[in-house]
Amino acid sequence: MNGVVGFSCLRCSTVFPVDLQIDSRGCPRCFEKAPANLRVVYDPIRATRIPPPSSRATDVPSIWRYANWLPCAEGDAVSLGEGLTPLLPGTRMGTNLGVPNLLIKDEGRNPTWSHKDRFSTVAVSIARLQGARVVATASSGNAGASLAAYASHAGLKCVVATFTGTAGPMLAQIRKYGATVVTLADKTHRWPLIAQGATRFGWFAASPFHAPVVGSHPVGIEGYKTLAYEIVEQMRGGVPDWCALPVCYGDALAGVWQGFKDLLLRGKTDRLPRLIAAEVHGSLAKALDDGHDTVATAPAAFDTLAVSIGTTRSTYQALRALRESRGLAVPVGNSVLVPFQEQLAASEGVFAELSSVTPLAAIADLRARDVISRSDCVVAVVTASGLKDIDRSAHFCEQPAFQSVAEAWASLNRSGNLCTPAGEPA
Repeated sequence: MNGVVGFSCLRCSTVFPVDLQIDSRGCPRCFEKAPANLRVVYDPIRATRIPPPSSRATDVPSIWRYANWLPCAEGDAVSLGEGLTPLLPGTRMGTNLGVPNLLIKDEGRNPTWSHKDRFSTVAVSIARLQGARVVATASSGNAGASLAAYASHAGLKCVVATFTGTAGPMLAQIRKYGATVVTLADKTHRWPLIAQGATRFGWFAASPFHAPVVGSHPVGIEGYKTLAYEIVEQMRGGVPDWCALPVCYGDALAGVWQGFKDLLLRGKTDRLPRLIAAEVHGSLAKALDDGHDTVATAPAAFDTLAVSIGTTRSTYQALRALRESRGLAVPVGNSVLVPFQEQLAASEGVFAELSSVTPLAAIADLRARDVISRSDCVVAVVTASGLKDIDRSAHFCEQPAFQSVAEAWASLNRSGNLCTPAGEPA
């Protein structure tokens, strides 16, 4: 791998050799008592000599313009043109939330319409370099679709273990990319399936497949660092006061935090943002409130519409990123998801997956409590397109057909959408 000398434990800092067998248990020393994920360690001498990330966005139109800071050389990358997603001013949405300086990082513009492409491009690149023939993941949709697309582009086979109730459009997308989809009635059976494939047949497993969960493959998580690199570039060297993300196991949260720390360490920025984890069932919020160093399972009090982040237990890597950044975790319920999805689309032209609007709900909550101030600059990372789970929200938009043109005109008049040529309401 490109300049990689090993892996280190996020909890105990033990360094392991680069040929360590990654088996989703994380640190071999910490697994039994307090499991924690690993992170990639680069050659420190090389790090002082490499040039900064390329600014040639037109020459390298993907996250591989940052190959100097990733575990794979640009020439070995499996890329579909991921990254370089827009950072949009969310002026109308921000005004409604009481945060006029709101910026929206629209990750739905990635090749498979989610931020998972940043992970998959790195993971599949390394899998191919290591000689893997099959890549696999346990996924409710976005990760599976992304891994399937990159596997297809790399000429590898892909297995996606999912469960009954996964959003239909995501399953269709996965199958269109040629992956083998295995749907299990009991979602807990996905991990044993992936574990057997990795052990018996040498599958490259991108997702977790052991409990308690520590997060996804550390090599793929490196791809999420590029979110931070892009945000700072797009802010012309600036750093937001807050950066909010939807959080399941905290892979993107841990990655983006490492990216911000990279920039500070290399003198590219002079400060760090505070992180916000928008979650469903509150395992991170409870760990922060209780001062615990581990994350316990939270009770699932309801069936969430935000299936992509519906886990009842997050990870140490997410908790660590929040603690280091003086960040916060905010549980988000179902009632606000569709309203925020529709408000974001109608006010800013960004149609987001239901899970992806949870950062806006978290920002609204923190602003209402005056934790976020009106003058703060806040970045909301909207992680996926609303087309991903359209079957979960489309019925909210259904209306009967009008029986006549007169009825249609009457409805338009009531909506206030009719204007005279001078621009006045009709």
